Amino acid sequence: MHGSADKDERHSTPQTDRRSKLMPRVMGSLALFGMMVGLMIGRITTPEPSELQQVEVLDGALVAWFNNEPKLHGEIIDGSVALLFQAKGKAQKGQLKLNDRDVNWRVRLSDKGLLLTLVAARPLRGEWAGSEVDDRWRLEVRLQEQ
Repeated sequence: MHGSADKDERHSTPQTDRRSKLMPRVMGSLALFGMMVGLMIGRITTPEPSELQQVEVLDGALVAWFNNEPKLHGEIIDGSVALLFQAKGKAQKGQLKLNDRDVNWRVRLSDKGLLLTLVAARPLRGEWAGSEVDDRWRLEVRLQEQ
């Protein structure tokens, strides 16, 4: 064995690879491009998180305005009304009148979202209904004495 020339391909030197080295680069580039396009589409189609914008007091009712419909879980617990929204917002509190008697309401932050509680000196019942008004979500909570 004199030298490593490729005369009859019987020498110990490996053959040179004549295939193009561009195919792995092209496949890697396509995979990276596909991942970036997928991330952009996912960002565009993700809904905007719900946010409590304002709370209004009406006669015997409370109206909460959101930028879009939040997930809602409501219960009447021992004569108080509690509503849990999967939304962002700031803590607030106030009073409203129901049959010339005071009802205290409070919005506070919890680990699962916003918690709205309505409490009075006597047991309450509440009914709530939401609807879309002018590209915002309006939730009205109507109260009654038990």
